[in-house]
Amino acid sequence: MTGDDSAQREAALAALRRLDALGMNRGSTGNLSLRQGDGMLITPTGMGADDLRAQDLVWLGWDGSQRGDWQPSSEWHFHRAIYAARPDLHAVVHCHSVHATALACLRRELPAFHYMVAVAGGDSVPCVPYQLFGTEALSAAVAQGLQHRDACLLANHGLVAAGPTLARAMKVAQEIESLCETYLLALAVGEPVLLSRAQMDEVIQRFRSYGQAARKP
Repeated sequence: MTGDDSAQREAALAALRRLDALGMNRGSTGNLSLRQGDGMLITPTGMGADDLRAQDLVWLGWDGSQRGDWQPSSEWHFHRAIYAARPDLHAVVHCHSVHATALACLRRELPAFHYMVAVAGGDSVPCVPYQLFGTEALSAAVAQGLQHRDACLLANHGLVAAGPTLARAMKVAQEIESLCETYLLALAVGEPVLLSRAQMDEVIQRFRSYGQAARKP
């Protein structure tokens, strides 16, 4: 492994273990990838974070070539589709977190009930139609769902979040999971009042500069 490759692998492994620690993944569910050169690093199939070493991640080229000792995640198709559709994205996180998955099983999108929904880039987080895992049909659905968003729910399946960096993809995944929890609690009482498109547009505009780390002058 080169220095950059080793750093990416270690970062990916730390992220996977973080997802486990947060309860957003369990066992070998979920997967994670990083864009790298003419392909991506992706978690191998059937291996949980506790069993995984940094060198176990598989490099998968856009042309289908592979480097590594293991088979890539069965979901590699939609990771590749996301990177092809969105050149600005460099990390993809997929998990079966409890609350996002519960909402996905209701086949409901996450609407603008709270301004932080804008963290995914719009006024909602769509729920894409159910498709069998590991299929091109699911890849097409996910790519469509992320065309104008950085997260989407997969009907009867789970959550996908992406970002220009791994840290950003993780932030989006964690925030959407938390929002899904709050939304489900609100639904237990009634239908939440939704923010308007104009109100969400104001939030999205503010998010372009708000919360960025900066030293005091």
